[in-house]
Amino acid sequence: MDTAITFHAAAPADAAHQALRNRALELYALSFNDLLFMAHTVHREHFDTARVQRSTLLSIKTGGCPEDCGYCPQAARYHTGVEEQGLLPLDDVVAAARLAKEHGATRFCMGAAWRGPKARDLAPVLDMVREVKSLGLETCCTLGMLKDGQAQQLKDAGLDYYNHNLDTAPEHYGEIVSTREYGDRLATLERVRGAGLKVCCGGIVGLGESREARAGLIAQLASLDPQPESVPINDLVQVEGTPLAGTEKLPWVEFVRTIAVARILLPRSMVRLSAGRSAMSEPVQALCFFAGANSIFYGEKLLTTGNPDVKRDDALFTALGFAPA
Repeated sequence: MDTAITFHAAAPADAAHQALRNRALELYALSFNDLLFMAHTVHREHFDTARVQRSTLLSIKTGGCPEDCGYCPQAARYHTGVEEQGLLPLDDVVAAARLAKEHGATRFCMGAAWRGPKARDLAPVLDMVREVKSLGLETCCTLGMLKDGQAQQLKDAGLDYYNHNLDTAPEHYGEIVSTREYGDRLATLERVRGAGLKVCCGGIVGLGESREARAGLIAQLASLDPQPESVPINDLVQVEGTPLAGTEKLPWVEFVRTIAVARILLPRSMVRLSAGRSAMSEPVQALCFFAGANSIFYGEKLLTTGNPDVKRDDALFTALGFAPA
C-alpha cells in the first residue's frame, strides 16, 4: 500500500466541506421514505444487502482515563461505578478472540482507556495483535492518540484497522471534550493512514447536538481523503455520573436518518451500527440495515456498556435473512 497517502482534513469553512454539509442537511430534510429509498439504492450499488459484518470489541484496559469526554464512563474524574482494570493478560485476550470467532465474528477490536499509549503500553498490545491475527481474524485497536511511529509498529504487528472517532462536528466538539483538540484527532488519523492501516472512524449522536452538527459530523467524515473504510455510528448510551447523563434522547427516526445520510455520503464505507443498539427495537434495527448499516458489534458488551446478546442477534439475522459478510 502507498504509505504516502494522507488525510486531507477539510476545515469547517472550506468550500468543499461546506458543500458536503449543505448536502447532508438537504438529505436530512427529505421525507423519511425518500431518504431511505435513496440510501438503500446507494447501499445496493456497493454492497450485498443480505450480508452484515460482525465485529467483537474487548476492553483490554478499562477505566482511569485522564480525558474528560462527557459521554465516557471510563474517565477517571467521573464517578460511574466503572472499576479500573489494568491491561489484560495475553492469554485472556486470545481466548476472547477465539470465542468471538467461534460465534461468527470476523473482526476483533481491542480497546484501551488511554489518552494515548506509552512505549511500555504498546509493547504488550503488539503481542495481542500478532496472536489475534494468527487466528485468522481481522484486527482492530482503539488506544487513543498515537505518536509518530506507533501506527507503523501496529501495522508491522499485523493490525488491519485503527479506530479513532471524531465524536461530533468540529463546532460542537468543545462542548463534549476539553482535554484534546479536534486537530489532535485528525493528526492521529493522518498517522494511521500514513502507516498504511485501514481507518475506522465515526462518531456519536444524541450528545445534545443540533441536526446541523450531525450533518457537520458526517460532512467531516466524508471530507477525509480517502474516506474511512469503516464508520461506526453510536447512539449515546447515557451513564449516570457522566456530564451527558440526562441528555434528551435522540428520536429513533433521527437516528435512522443519520445512518441513511452517512450511507449516501460515504457510499463505500462499512457503516457500523454501534453503541446504543441494545436499546433499539428490532424494527428500528431493521430500518437501519435497510438504510445502509452493514456492520455491527457482536457480543454482550461494548467496553463497559451493554450490547444485545448473541442469541438475540442470531434470531434477528435469521428473521431478516442476513448472512455474515
